[in-house]
Amino acid sequence: MKKIRLLAYALMASFSMLSCREAIDIVQDGELTEEVALQSVEDLRGFLNGNIYGSLDTSNEIWLTSVFTDETGIAPSNSGWYFAEHRYILASDNTYVTTMWGNHYRAINRVNRLLKAAERITPPAGVETQRYNSILAEARAARAFAYLQLQSYFTTDMANDAALGVILLTDVPAIDAQMPRVTNGEIYAQMEADLNFADANLWENDAANIRTYKFVTKNMINSARARMYTYRKKYALAKQYAQLVVANAPALTPSSGYAGMWADTSQGEIIFALSRPSAGAWGNIASFWTTNQTDINGSPLLKMGMNLYNLYTPIPNWGDIRKSVFADATSTASTVIINKYPGKGNTPLRNDIKVFRTSEMYFILAEAAVAENDLATAATLVTAVRTARRTSTAIAVPVPTYATATDALRDILKERRLELSFEGHRYVDLRRLGAAAGVSIDRSPLDDGGAGLNAPLTLSITDYRWTFPIPSAEKLGNPSIVQNPGY
Repeated sequence: MKKIRLLAYALMASFSMLSCREAIDIVQDGELTEEVALQSVEDLRGFLNGNIYGSLDTSNEIWLTSVFTDETGIAPSNSGWYFAEHRYILASDNTYVTTMWGNHYRAINRVNRLLKAAERITPPAGVETQRYNSILAEARAARAFAYLQLQSYFTTDMANDAALGVILLTDVPAIDAQMPRVTNGEIYAQMEADLNFADANLWENDAANIRTYKFVTKNMINSARARMYTYRKKYALAKQYAQLVVANAPALTPSSGYAGMWADTSQGEIIFALSRPSAGAWGNIASFWTTNQTDINGSPLLKMGMNLYNLYTPIPNWGDIRKSVFADATSTASTVIINKYPGKGNTPLRNDIKVFRTSEMYFILAEAAVAENDLATAATLVTAVRTARRTSTAIAVPVPTYATATDALRDILKERRLELSFEGHRYVDLRRLGAAAGVSIDRSPLDDGGAGLNAPLTLSITDYRWTFPIPSAEKLGNPSIVQNPGY
């Protein structure tokens, strides 16, 4: 394990925002490389657990989505934080865009290094071979997930295989390599190959490596497939994998257990989460919205968007547990405190980052039903989530009637907005479904928080900013790379 820690230090010391810099590290005299550090199956497992799982991070897209869309407003005590993003100013040097790009390519880099090192290891037949293959399976699933995140923001059209995607890295290129962007079809083909390999080789019943929801599982693999195919509008495949997840993953969490899921005291319906222990130098997910703690005295920078908050009280009112869980009880009429990540133990603001949940699979199935023109099934699936969130059984949750596919998609987007808020979905949901549903960002005039920004209340769904820019740091190191339109 000492070798693994030394290698991790060497990798992190050479970290750069450029994807090609992420893909290689300059080897100095006497430096410990993966050829030396990764010599056994045990070494591979240590590197996977400590460096690949640890490098997966979706916090930057969660943060930027929350302030760019209609999830948040400016809190009265905010003296200037995030004003540009709140006014839809999105440039190629944006910190959150740049860090997101770099983080995911760092994870891809580490996977590629592990796979390269693994080629030199021949494990003994039997149990060690199973463990070896399972490590490769988990690593490749992690790589597919990193590409899923990149594709979700940096390609102009997720559903078009011929559109330009991101940079495809499956090896460790030379230091002077300048890698081009490739088509979405090429990225998706690699993702499918990685997920297929992961599904075929993951050993879930290894007593020495117990699977929890903070590691790659079959449910995580199928959730990634379901989301990827939904974004590509390949709804038959999305339905196939979402159904597998619903059949095998935890059921929708009822209102009685909902708060515990967000406080990390129970798994609930979480399928996969990025572990953020209370001890250690981990980032605090809630620190983007508030300074000290998730209550009115915590010096909040951003508050919950008022239109979002008001949606948590449906009519007829059967009660919505999300209102009391996501909004702190100390909130005022003008400042609704975001409490979706209340902290754990003695570490305020820090919680595991929830990546896949069962409720998302219900929404995917509902979207697939709309694609099949089965609007009644779509309504039933949306109602199932609403029913799980009610606090009172006195009044049954009404099943909506959708006259058109547009009506159905609008209601699915509404429920996704409520259920998946502050999890990084809203920006992607609007950019892929907003035009078909006839909706875009929906802010309240009160979301300026007295800052006098006169920030726009919406953004045309055809605006170029519905795709992230390729970071300027990447352009500097890789001048031939194609920038997205408008930047």
